Amino acid sequence: MSTTVTVDTKTPRPAPVPRPAYRVTGLRVLRSEWAKLWSLRSTWITLGLGLLFPVVVGVIASSQYKSQVDSGKPIDGDFADATAVSLALFGTTFAQLALGVLGVLVTAGEYSTGMIRSTLAAVPRRLPVLWSKSAVFGAIALVVGTVGAFATFLLASGIVDGTDAARGFSDAGVVRSLFGAGLYLALVGVMGAALGALLRSVAGGISVLVAALMLIPGLMSQLPSSWQDTISPYLPGNAGEAMFALSHDSTMLSPGAGLLVFIGWAVLALGGAAFRLVRSDV
Repeated sequence: MSTTVTVDTKTPRPAPVPRPAYRVTGLRVLRSEWAKLWSLRSTWITLGLGLLFPVVVGVIASSQYKSQVDSGKPIDGDFADATAVSLALFGTTFAQLALGVLGVLVTAGEYSTGMIRSTLAAVPRRLPVLWSKSAVFGAIALVVGTVGAFATFLLASGIVDGTDAARGFSDAGVVRSLFGAGLYLALVGVMGAALGALLRSVAGGISVLVAALMLIPGLMSQLPSSWQDTISPYLPGNAGEAMFALSHDSTMLSPGAGLLVFIGWAVLALGGAAFRLVRSDV
């Protein structure tokens, strides 16, 4: 009598390799926000408009100035003291709208879609999300604003060459004004992101941003002159204009003071957004 022995020749299944525990670091949050920002079609469109607006408007303004000079007729009041720098930066108002609106969308857009819950679940400390969103978009807005300012100045200089408005990079204050315009647009983007996080509403954030930069300075004309002289220079829009103006009168802050005041407004908006992000639920 024989006995058959069956031997199991199957290879034992390897034990599953445990997944590494990923730590949430500032660099990883920055990379995440960078990836999310560029994955949106609206980012490309709005940044393109933010670059296109100052170039187109600056070229149009320069061409109008040149045509008035060539016609021999008196120059309009808007162009009486124009320079190649002021003509090139004529479209900064339109660029600030594009970049400011996109800044609001960067933060408030996640609240409108509900994606903010997933973001904060991945980053429980919350504040790194706000800092990363603001830093990433601020850096992008700085590049777009600076490139647009220098590119438009080159075009405007070629158009008004031979006129009283002609300026070059070697002229006093020109480079400072162009870099100031780029820095101003970067801070507008940061302020937009902060307002979007603070109000958690796209419409609300855009409304407050437009009011702060454009409407309130215009309404100051209804106040007594003594109030205008005291308050107006410290409003966000006027302080920002002082950052990139080539010349300054007694009603404007110096470029350095304008920069500090505008940074103060941006920090105030970021502080309010940080407080609400930490203290309130999504």
